[in-house]
Amino acid sequence: MIVFAQLSDTHLDLSGRRAERVARVMDHLNGLRLDAVLVTGDITDHGEPAEYEQARKLLLASPHPVLICPGNHDVRGAFREVLLDEPPHGGPVNRLHRIAGAAFAMCDSTVPGKNHGFLDDETIAWLDRQLGRAPGEPAFVCFHHPPAPLGIPRVDEIRQFGEERLAAVIERHPQVVAVLCGHYHTAAATTFAGRPLLVAPGVVSTLRLPVERGDTEKGDTESGDIADYDAPPGMAFHILDDEGRLTTHYRTV
Repeated sequence: MIVFAQLSDTHLDLSGRRAERVARVMDHLNGLRLDAVLVTGDITDHGEPAEYEQARKLLLASPHPVLICPGNHDVRGAFREVLLDEPPHGGPVNRLHRIAGAAFAMCDSTVPGKNHGFLDDETIAWLDRQLGRAPGEPAFVCFHHPPAPLGIPRVDEIRQFGEERLAAVIERHPQVVAVLCGHYHTAAATTFAGRPLLVAPGVVSTLRLPVERGDTEKGDTESGDIADYDAPPGMAFHILDDEGRLTTHYRTV
C-alpha cells in the first residue's frame, strides 16, 4: 500500500497569513505516516527568490519526501535555484521520483509569462520516455494545470491546452494510475484519457462554483467573488492499495 498527500496553490507571498496556512497543513502532515507529499504548483505568488526561501523553510523541512512542480505564478529560474539547488535556467522543470514502488512524474505545465498551461514537446517526449522505462510500475502523472474543463468558466479559460498529445501518451502506458493537479483551488474529480483526474483543493483559498455564487442555472456567467479566503486550507490523501485500487480522501485543517 502507498499513502501520500497532495496539496497545491500555497501562493506564498511573505505574508504571515499565508505562511500560517501552509504551516498548519504541513504540521498536520508531518505527524502522519506518509510515503510522500506532493505540491502541485503555484508555490509562490510572484516567483520572487525570497518567497521561495519561505517555501523552502515551510515545505522542504518535512520528514517526508516532498515532490514539487511549478505553477503559473512560479518562475522557473528562481524555483530551480532555491528549491532544487540547480542553476537558474528557463527550461521546463520535469522530475521523475520513484518512491514506495511507484513512479511520480512531476511535469512542468507552465507557459512562462502566461496563466494557461501547455506541455511542450520536450515535456511530452520526456514523459513518454520515462513511462516507457518501467511499464510494470504504477505511475502518477502530476502537474499544475488540469487538462480538462471543470465547469468553472473563468478558470477553464486558463486550463491546460494541447491535451490530446498528453492523452495519447497516457493511453500508451496502462500503468498510469491517475493524473494529479491543482490550479482550480477546489477539490474535484473527473476522468482524462480513461484515468482518474484528481484536483487538490487550494491552501491559500477555496474557489466557489458558479452555482454557489448565485449564477445562472447553466452556470455560464460568473458574478460575485470567485475565491473564499476564509475557508480552511485543504489537502488530498491518495491511497493505492495492493490490488491497484486508488482511493482519494479530501480534508481541511
